[in-house]
Amino acid sequence: MYLSFCAALAFLPAVAVQATAEPVHAIAMQGEPALQDGFRSFPYANPDAPKGGDITHCVVGSFDNLNPFIIKSLRTTARGMIDTIFGNLVFEPLMQRSADEAFSLYGLLAKTADMPADRSSIEFHLDPNAKWSDGKPITPEDVLFTYEVYTEKGRPPYSDRMKRVEKLEKTGERSVRFTFNDKADREFPLIIAMTPILPKHAFDKDTFDQTTLKPLIGSGPYRVAQVVPGQRIIFERNPDYWARNIPAKRGFDNFDRITIEYFLNANAQFEAFKKGICSTFAEADPVKRERSFDFPALKSGKVIAETFETGLPPVVTGFLFNTRLPKFSDPVVRRALAMLYDFEWANKNMFAGQYQRTASYWQGSELSALGQPASAVETALLAPFPGKVLPEVMDGTYKPPVTDGSGRDRKVLKAAFELLKSAGYSLQNGRMIGPDGQPFGFEILTASQSEERLAALYQRTLQKIGIEVVIRALEADQIQARKQRFDFEVLIGTTGFQGTLSPGIELIFRWGSESANTEGSFNLAGVADPAVDAMIDAMLNARDKEAYVAAVRALDRLLISGAYIVPMQHNTQQFLAYWSDLAHPAKTPIFGYQLPTWWHKAE
Repeated sequence: MYLSFCAALAFLPAVAVQATAEPVHAIAMQGEPALQDGFRSFPYANPDAPKGGDITHCVVGSFDNLNPFIIKSLRTTARGMIDTIFGNLVFEPLMQRSADEAFSLYGLLAKTADMPADRSSIEFHLDPNAKWSDGKPITPEDVLFTYEVYTEKGRPPYSDRMKRVEKLEKTGERSVRFTFNDKADREFPLIIAMTPILPKHAFDKDTFDQTTLKPLIGSGPYRVAQVVPGQRIIFERNPDYWARNIPAKRGFDNFDRITIEYFLNANAQFEAFKKGICSTFAEADPVKRERSFDFPALKSGKVIAETFETGLPPVVTGFLFNTRLPKFSDPVVRRALAMLYDFEWANKNMFAGQYQRTASYWQGSELSALGQPASAVETALLAPFPGKVLPEVMDGTYKPPVTDGSGRDRKVLKAAFELLKSAGYSLQNGRMIGPDGQPFGFEILTASQSEERLAALYQRTLQKIGIEVVIRALEADQIQARKQRFDFEVLIGTTGFQGTLSPGIELIFRWGSESANTEGSFNLAGVADPAVDAMIDAMLNARDKEAYVAAVRALDRLLISGAYIVPMQHNTQQFLAYWSDLAHPAKTPIFGYQLPTWWHKAE
């Protein structure tokens, strides 16, 4: 089957390839990479960081699988195999992303890449020193196998990669070229470059889609040393790691041993941190920090509490509606419900006034539509979809309702009620009745005490206009299972991805119609709107910065007007407490602190 797959790829019609003058060490989505060929290390890493020592990360949940690339992995795969926080400890991509640039990639498994100006193809030239953890060399055949097994047995988005590839071929002893079809966009070559590569010799394709607790072979800096299902996974640094001295990895992966401990809830996790079991603890709630961070180790200086400023738009967190359900299919109803989150009360009474109201999906950046009238380019993009964007969002005057902070602001309640009336709702005997004659209400799923408090605040406000809300607390893994099959009405969550200055193909899986009913996708709200699809397409195919910014702003206007989520609040600072035997580089990149660059202080 493998040979037939590759043979089929090799004989697919070729697209004309206009090669660049020579392969390059780095590529960027917009403009040029910041670092020239021959750079010593990323500016946020310490190339002279000492190696050694241990670190223990603690998380809430459980695991029963080590393969992060299969459908069954979406729920309970062990952290660290591929990880945006702890690092890609086992599996690596062809190129490494810089955390201090919007979207630039530098050589990793591929030492260089060759991409024409029209981005119709990309050719990767593998580093001749690249090896798997068992010492075998990484070859073009591994890249071909990776895409075969992802296509046949992988989970989205990995399983969808080949839909945009016209031809995949080995072009030399250490080279492989992807030629793209008309479904690909200008970002797609970078997505290919960021896709983890698997060893052909270490996987059985027939059983690839089954969960496993057997340590897997990868190319990364660590090997799995011990697995205690559901409780602990331990990684040990590979002393023969092939990439330890390449520029994109210099100053990374400094601990000899990384342990990831699992806990049933955040309270148990915090108690373990105070005892020194966990090396770090992140707490987003400023009130919890004020109340809880007064233990002896902190007072004595053994624990350090620090804030890091990021340069990214905040992650949008809020009450997310499942619009697949008839009760949430009308945007007018969702807009009315969105008016009833009392941020002013929450910020004063729950967050010590330390938060800002979230109102845009790219807030605080040039990509945000807040305070910006639509440009001529945006207006043209949105013209085929009349009525999709609210006038106040279009002209840049939109702001979320501001309450008096009392928890019972009648003017906001009245405005929301009038909007519901316009959609056919009525108040009868103290209950909100829908156009179908049935009482209107819904269930909110929560996974923590802090989420329950927020849900209770929302519940109290909604009850004032006759909307009955039930709050159901579940364990994190139960909620994840419900998310995966879209079995919920409302949940407190994020839009699925970290805030970014370079939104791209991930938005298809977050907001695109093709992912609305794909099990395991991040399109939890079930958005299936041709206007949203068109803006994502325009963004992905933008050839200059003006067109790109316009497309993202137009998308922002659609998402704000669609009210798929009730945005709550944000604080752009990252808070992290850590034991004083840890150290980190002086520079914080735009993506925030990077744990893979930390190290253990010498005794």
